[in-house]
Order: sequence, then C-alpha cells, then structure tokens
Amino acid sequence: MNFTRTKFVFGSILVLALVLFPGFKDTARFAPGLNLVQSDSSNLRQESRYVPGQVIVKFRPGISSFKKVSALNIYSSRILSKVAKLGAFLIQVPAQTTVEEIVYALNRSPYVEYAEPNRLLAIHVTPNDPFFQYQYALYNKGQQVWDIPGSPQGRASSDIKAPAAWEETKGIETIIIAIVDTGVDLLHPDLKNKIVSGGRDFINNDFDAADDNGHGTGVAGIAAAETNNNEGIAGVAWNCKILPVKVAGPDGTGPADKVAEGIRWAADNGAGVINLSMGSAEPSLLIRDAVKYAYDKNVVVVASVGNSNGPVNFPAAYDEYVLAVAATDFNDNRTSWSSFGPQVDVAAPGEKVLAPLPTGLTPEGFFPYLPGTGTSFSAAHVAGLAALIKGLKPWLQVADIMNIIRYSADDVNAFQFKGKDDYVGYGRINMEKALVPIEITR
Repeated sequence: MNFTRTKFVFGSILVLALVLFPGFKDTARFAPGLNLVQSDSSNLRQESRYVPGQVIVKFRPGISSFKKVSALNIYSSRILSKVAKLGAFLIQVPAQTTVEEIVYALNRSPYVEYAEPNRLLAIHVTPNDPFFQYQYALYNKGQQVWDIPGSPQGRASSDIKAPAAWEETKGIETIIIAIVDTGVDLLHPDLKNKIVSGGRDFINNDFDAADDNGHGTGVAGIAAAETNNNEGIAGVAWNCKILPVKVAGPDGTGPADKVAEGIRWAADNGAGVINLSMGSAEPSLLIRDAVKYAYDKNVVVVASVGNSNGPVNFPAAYDEYVLAVAATDFNDNRTSWSSFGPQVDVAAPGEKVLAPLPTGLTPEGFFPYLPGTGTSFSAAHVAGLAALIKGLKPWLQVADIMNIIRYSADDVNAFQFKGKDDYVGYGRINMEKALVPIEITR
C-alpha cells in the first residue's frame, strides 16, 4: 500500500465527513445516509418503541401445551414463532385489540411468567497497520486525533494501553467474538480473514449476515480487525475470530425476539464473547433471559450503555449478566453524551474512533474507514479485551473475566468521584494491567 496516497485519501475522507456531517460527533454518521447512532433509543422515542401487533409471552414451567394454546385462544392470538431454548413465544395480537391490552391480560394469567411488547433495540507490539497512528484509543502519545487542520489534541496515555498488553498476548484463533448487530461486511479487506463463517441473519432468515447499515462492521473492526497486515486499522484482539450475527436491519433497529435469538444462537455456536452495541431505554425480559442464557454458558456479554446522557440502556442494565460500558474521549474524560447509572462497569474510548466502513457503502475512490462516535465503539474495545483474557486464561469463568476488567481499570475521574461511580464505573479499561502474567487460582 502506498502510504503517501493512503494519508492523502484518508485525510480527504475525514474532510468529506466533516463537510457532509458537521455534527458527526453526536450522530456518528460514516457516509451519506449511513446512521451509526450507538445504543441510543432516543431515535425511537417519537415513534413506536415496539413492533406493532406483536407480543412476547413466556409461560410458567410445567404448563401443558393445551393450557398454553387455551390461554392464547381466549384472546384470539396467533403464535408467530417460538424463541428457541428460551421458552418464549412471539404472538400476533388480533386487530381489534391493542398490544397493551393483551400484555395486561396475559400477565394476569396464572399460566404466564411474563408478557411484554416486542421491543425495538437500536444500534448504540506496535502493528504496521497504516492507520494505527490515528487510533488514539489504543495508543495515545498526545498526538492530534486526526492529521488535518483543527483536529483536537489528545493527552498522552489517555488510552487503553494496547501495545504493552500485546507483548503478553495477541489472542488465539479459537476464541470467537460474536458481533450481534447489523451484520458484518464479509469481504472487507481488514475483516474477511477474521470471519469464521457467513454467520446468521435473523432479519432475512438466512446464513449470510452481510451488513447493510455499517454499524456492525465498525464494531467488528475495533474488536478484532486483522492486525499487522499492512492494511487499515489494528484490532484489539489480533488473532481472535469474528462471528457475524445480524439482528438489526438497514435502519439500525431490531426487534427483541430477533436480538434474543441472535444472542442464543451465538452462545450455541462457539462464541466466547458477545458484543451487544445496541439497546433500548425500555427493559425486555426476553433479552434478560437471553443474556442469562449466554452467561450460564460461560460467554462474556459486553454491552454499550447508550448515548443519551440518561439512564443506562437495556441490556447493559442487566448488570448481573452483562459488562456495561460507558465512553471516554481522547483526554480520558467521560463524554458528555455517554449514559450513566449504577450499572456502569467500565469505560473505554468512544469519541471519534476510527473504524472500518463496509466496502459497499464506501464512496468510489476512498478507503473503507471513517471515524465514528458512540458507546458502541467503547464496548467493542472491551469485547476485544475480554477475548484476549479468555484465550490467555481459559479456565476462568465469566464472573472472573468481568472482575479482572473492572478491577484493572484506571480510575480516570478519581479527582471528582473516587472509586466506582455512575459515570465510568471502575474506570477506563487498562489492557496492560488486565493481562499481566499473574497466577490466578482455578
């Protein structure tokens, strides 16, 4: 690759992004028409936050099929599908009845454990990769964030200490990170050799989880782009693999039943880590069941907290089963838009983070990389770290890995909130401290 041309074209892309999207700091748009709003359900607040006419119902253990059918027949509801292994059904609400009425009625039935709307979740060793110099999140020496006039200046060491950590481990190929998202560009030059299969597409019901939005591709690249390959960016987990799971469409939203199916499928198909860079302001018990299912299978689930400067989104708020990640910037400050609350575990850089762009969505003549902003990108850094720990110490349980990430974090806002707080949790992750060669009792 000709680096001079790379630098010129990359700078041109940044200028193009700034011209086309002057507010990309908060909207995280990568290309014309490509909305990468991470973990922020605010775009759903002015419209239906659930799929019209659909309800999720889970019956109590031991209830016979006859009683289940009888309970649904009372309300003339029709079963659309079953959410495999989670014991829930997706039902169609009759036209003359509202979702709220059916949910209320079913929750009063002695046969029903819970009923809820089908909620919508929104998409919230120094390598030789030529764009590594722009990845302040991995190594910040106080450089300008971008090599263009007016670019903000970073503060030295406001990073996750990746190069030092890579001296300890670069990950192993048997550890798979599932990107439960909008899919992944299966042909991207920085990803194609890292993808274990075409994945699973729960939106179009096939096994080709290609990305028609861009969000999942960006997240996948931050977590585990091919590294030291003279191409693009460096991923946190050099050698770990990527499993694409598409649960959201081109508009960046996905219904709870599809998201839950994606989580369950990933846990059953080799994922050691699941990245959930999406969420909803409203809880979903089905999603709770899904992340618990993954947790019980010793899969580390990492989720972004949201971008609304409000309460932590779900599923990140299911703190018992999920590692909830907030965002910091290139000066180790908590970003003004990152959601907050007692469920926040740690933080990672999420402001103007360089990530891959799907080749099919890249303007002609440009390289498929652009900066984006959001806790989605923060979560991807943590998912990569979780994969490195899992490969280095395979005997650890999920709770152990989550605690290593929490307790090795740098308390970057200690001058304001010493110790764990609602804004960055235990602090900004520190890969070097998390991966030091210490003996952990099995």
